[in-house]
Amino acid sequence: MESVKKMKLVIGGTAQGKLEYVLLKYELQKNKVWNGCLPNNTDDIERKEKPVIINHFHLWVKSRMISGGCPEDEIMSFLDCNEDCIIICDEIGNGIIPIEPFEREYRERVGRILVQLAKRAEEVERIICGMGQKIK
Repeated sequence: MESVKKMKLVIGGTAQGKLEYVLLKYELQKNKVWNGCLPNNTDDIERKEKPVIINHFHLWVKSRMISGGCPEDEIMSFLDCNEDCIIICDEIGNGIIPIEPFEREYRERVGRILVQLAKRAEEVERIICGMGQKIK
């Protein structure tokens, strides 16, 4: 089992086994998973204990954009207090460029945020067919 002392970033395509990979690698339970959201406060985090797993990070970014939030600033503020977390995000920047302006902006912002997270992360892995490929 590996420990989580600094933020880990896990990326990969849809349905490639990212969450299962993380749970197995770090011997964690699903009760530590936040799906498509960030914990609201320290009490929420303490209820699930650490490390916190943020699954479907890309969906959280989209929801924050729709509600007028600033996901770039919000995730960095979250990490300032919760460095020992695991962020799992689908790769959404491949394929056909969306026609809708919002979808293009969403895709670009997720990509830019992932660049910043990768710089800050202790480790970055890409999951393909349930197997991890270490990037950093």
